[in-house]
Amino acid sequence: MPNVGVILVAAGQSSRFHDAHYKKPFAPLAGRAVWLHAAEKFLDRDDVKQLVVVIAPDDREMFLEKFGANLAFMGIELAVGGDKRATSVRNGLAKLSDDIDLVAVHDAARPCLATKWIDEVFTAAGQTGAAILANPVTATLKRVAEDRMITDTVDRTGLWEAQTPQVFSRQLLTAAFAADAADTATDEAQLIQATGHPVTVVSGSAMNLKITTRDDLRLAEQVLKALPKPRLGGPSHPFADEDRWR
Repeated sequence: MPNVGVILVAAGQSSRFHDAHYKKPFAPLAGRAVWLHAAEKFLDRDDVKQLVVVIAPDDREMFLEKFGANLAFMGIELAVGGDKRATSVRNGLAKLSDDIDLVAVHDAARPCLATKWIDEVFTAAGQTGAAILANPVTATLKRVAEDRMITDTVDRTGLWEAQTPQVFSRQLLTAAFAADAADTATDEAQLIQATGHPVTVVSGSAMNLKITTRDDLRLAEQVLKALPKPRLGGPSHPFADEDRWR
């Protein structure tokens, strides 16, 4: 069984979330922060040996004040990101220990994961070196001009919406970052493809939604109720009611 290191990316600016008090990974969802829901999906797995959460530099003081106990009790490490996603993932990668074989990069704003999807994408990455969760595009897509007028209907044949986790061999991902010094890739699959290595797509689910707006929180709360509840070894913070985790 490969040793997996998880990089949880929470360093974005949440510009579309429009909340004066929270960025989307730190917003409350069903009693605890969005990023904690995402993290716990990995922490109860024997193959996950390390989890690193990456935050923006200006969030560090707030994050440690609010979630320092969670980091300690859950064994999560902290990294500081940059102004690009690739920079943040690069900084998270640098925190991983030498015994990590596979690296899983996951959006901290995707709290609705099922064990089955993680199993399948981990297995595919172990076999091919690179795999991501994705969903086929089913909606009709329109290309729209700046004046909000439709200019074209896009053929959706063969189009998939990329999700996370995106999982890669440690060696392959490290080499891909070395080849992209400017951190130009918008996701890790693009970075790997640029090296010429193929990336396997594993069918995900529309339930693996990414929190973008406040309305998404309401939807995510309902999705969480439909997912199997994780069983952790202990509470996520020192004052938690342990019965909540059973």
